[in-house]
Amino acid sequence: MEFIEDKIFEGIKFQEEPLAKAEYENCVFKHCDFSSANLFEFKFSDCEFIGSNLSLANISKTAFRDIKFKECKLLGLHFEHCNEFGLAFSFENCQLDHSIFYKTKIKKTNFKDSQLKEVDFTECDLTESVFENCDLNNANFDQTILEKVDLRSAYNYSIDPENNRIKKAKFSIQGISGLLNKYDIKIEN
Repeated sequence: MEFIEDKIFEGIKFQEEPLAKAEYENCVFKHCDFSSANLFEFKFSDCEFIGSNLSLANISKTAFRDIKFKECKLLGLHFEHCNEFGLAFSFENCQLDHSIFYKTKIKKTNFKDSQLKEVDFTECDLTESVFENCDLNNANFDQTILEKVDLRSAYNYSIDPENNRIKKAKFSIQGISGLLNKYDIKIEN
């Protein structure tokens, strides 16, 4: 497999000019369109994606190792099919709606100023992750490990404490209702 490092890719439209299936290290992808692209078995290490669209891309067996996504559209991605070896990334000001993290181990992941509507975190290990100012409307937490997770500034979440591991997780008083939704009670100021 080809090895490409320290390169900046800008404005690439994958459908028109596909990237070589390779191992990319310390590369930057600015304003690239990978929507619906086949990234099967691509390897990305210490890379940054800025203002790029990866919506509905095939990321089966794709390696994402220490990746930064900033201002990216990542709609409907199946992160559960990624290469799990070294899987690590952070998201800032991204749209991740309808993405799936089923059974992924993504401890210490930072989600900042991001939209995660209807994201599936079923059986995911999010230990020590941070959701800073994130919209988790209709996100699914089922048998999820949320130990030491910081949800103090997250909003619109609904988490069943009896069905998830939330030991030492941090919540704000404003968000506490998200832990009581299953009881169908009204909380007023």
